[in-house]
Amino acid sequence: MISHSTTIRVRYADTDAMAFVYHGNYLVYFEQSRTEMLRAIGLPYSAIEEMGIFIVVVEAHIHYYFPARYDDLLNVTASIKEMPTNKIRIEYGITKADENRTLIEGYTIHTFLNKLTNRPVRPPKEFTDLMGEYF
Repeated sequence: MISHSTTIRVRYADTDAMAFVYHGNYLVYFEQSRTEMLRAIGLPYSAIEEMGIFIVVVEAHIHYYFPARYDDLLNVTASIKEMPTNKIRIEYGITKADENRTLIEGYTIHTFLNKLTNRPVRPPKEFTDLMGEYF
């Protein structure tokens, strides 16, 4: 299993008229967390693109328990719990840094595309070799 936490401070621009984080911004937080997770294991997204591959979202799910608000400090954890095949599922949890309760949970499912043809491909060997170290 791979798991990595990223700390994010809620910006005023992230909130809606009710002073809650706008629901769509949680996907942005998910993206930031998974990008940092890949970087932490030695495979930044830029390196994957240099291999001629895009990793694209094909499905996203969010379950909202409690809202985050302006200036909250959030811990966003991204986890890969099973060996990726032609798809990769990344799970997320968001908690307030000063509380022990889950605000948001969700997941995204990604597939691999050839950068030139935009057609699905198998993940590059460098990717599967690195993932094999964790599973």
